[in-house]
Amino acid sequence: MTHKKYRRLTHKERVQIETLLNENKTKTYIAKYLKRARSTISREVNKWVQNKTDIYSADLAHWNAKDDYLNKRNTDKISSHKKLRFYIFKGLLNGWTPEQIAGRLKEKYPNDPIMSISHESIYRFIYLQPQARLNKKLIKLLVRHKSRRRTPKKRRKTGSKILNQVSIDNRPKHIELRQEVGHWEGDLVIGKNHKSAIGTIVERKSRYTLIIKLKAKNANEVAKMFSKKLNQLNPLFKKSMTYDNGTEMARHEIITEKTGMKIYFAHSYSSWERGTNENTNGLIRRFLPKGTDFNEIDENKLLFIQEKLNNRPRKIIGYKTPKEIMDFELKYVA
Repeated sequence: MTHKKYRRLTHKERVQIETLLNENKTKTYIAKYLKRARSTISREVNKWVQNKTDIYSADLAHWNAKDDYLNKRNTDKISSHKKLRFYIFKGLLNGWTPEQIAGRLKEKYPNDPIMSISHESIYRFIYLQPQARLNKKLIKLLVRHKSRRRTPKKRRKTGSKILNQVSIDNRPKHIELRQEVGHWEGDLVIGKNHKSAIGTIVERKSRYTLIIKLKAKNANEVAKMFSKKLNQLNPLFKKSMTYDNGTEMARHEIITEKTGMKIYFAHSYSSWERGTNENTNGLIRRFLPKGTDFNEIDENKLLFIQEKLNNRPRKIIGYKTPKEIMDFELKYVA
């Protein structure tokens, strides 16, 4: 009895799989089209696509399979561990930054040393050979997709310019669990030529977003308008806010005095500590891209975007909308 020799999927076949998946064809259809066993197609697709938001990339899938087959000579952690590599590639395909990927790995696999890696290691892997075909593909998946990465300059420590700030290290641990509403993350989105800005505040549990019109980006204007916006909320939703070290939050004590909310400050250059806010700012940029002069954007436009975001189903909260979560908390938990 003769057995058919197994043929690995070619890059061309993977491109056809990607094309047919984008046309919403079933795995059975794809298998018949390629004259392949359905199990071969299912195995290939299921590695990468486990829910509706996952993306299949022929290039990444082929390079990953080729790397496995050659049993790689690379000794870096990402090349050495298939499960970790899959997670990173899928995160990049879904538009996550290396910081977000590293943070989610820490949250999802807290006791697994193999599934733990720093965002710097991910960047090093991507930029190891910037002109190689795979690396070019990965660079294009980054938010800024620059062909080369500059080495960060060492910054001289001059001390904080914000008086009486309370570090995120002193923030109650239960806030990290996202089981209680009322804890927010805040930031500014800067406009054209750094001459304008809007404020953004995002609730950590529900992902409910507030977008704030600012006449200026100084500390007094931020304290005034943030307080005004936050005081429109039910007291149930006013517990704390975590911010970065921007000097626009120098009058944070005024916000605490007017709203009763405690303000905590993330570590310098640690955007992943406010990952929800960073991700939301990226969503806002889809409506208001870089180069927008926020002085020319009226408050009604900002409210329109705010409503869009708050009524948008989110995978991370079980495809509920942020508004539904807030309404539920107000009606059934308060």
